[in-house]
Amino acid sequence: MQVLIKNCGVLRMLLVKDSFSSMFRSVALLWQNNTARLGEIDSRFGDGDHGVTIGKMAALILSRLDEWRDESIRSFIENLGSGFMEIGGGSAGPLYGTLVGGFAEALSGETEVDAATLKAMFAAGRDALFDITKARVGDKTMMDALIPAVEAAQQAENDVLSVLRASASAADQGVRDTENMVSKFGRARSYGDKTLGTPDVGAVSTALLFEGLSQGA
Repeated sequence: MQVLIKNCGVLRMLLVKDSFSSMFRSVALLWQNNTARLGEIDSRFGDGDHGVTIGKMAALILSRLDEWRDESIRSFIENLGSGFMEIGGGSAGPLYGTLVGGFAEALSGETEVDAATLKAMFAAGRDALFDITKARVGDKTMMDALIPAVEAAQQAENDVLSVLRASASAADQGVRDTENMVSKFGRARSYGDKTLGTPDVGAVSTALLFEGLSQGA
């Protein structure tokens, strides 16, 4: 659900509580539907538990959505990020906890989010991850999907659907790009050139995040 308002004769779409509820539910369902795929990719050069961890995060999203009573978008997203932080199973929980918690840093007491604020949310999430990882585009990590997604969002028209679609498309392209990269972080780094041809599993789950946000809006 989105809300349309007229400002100076121009209709603008705003995201409200119901919008974010639908968006995060879509993320959770996409993650759940791809846990086996994520586990298979991760098993090639990693611990093989990424799908399990993403499944736990998906379940947490659905649980928190069922409990969401107030109108505060910030508190819901902030608490979701904190919940991700507590999920065990490698680095995925802390990384996604930092990313989603970062989204909340761009919010205060808004009950409606416009395109400019959505862009700021994505940038804040990226910047929060910049504080804890040196990985950037080309290192074959989740950042190969995240950074292009955020950059595409900033360049999109000031329309929330345009921002969401641009970020999802760029993240998906980032996943495809990782197939031509050699892993430089984590356990996969030790496999060197053998990682060519396989997408980075963190980039895949990040692209699913942006796809879910876009599809649910």
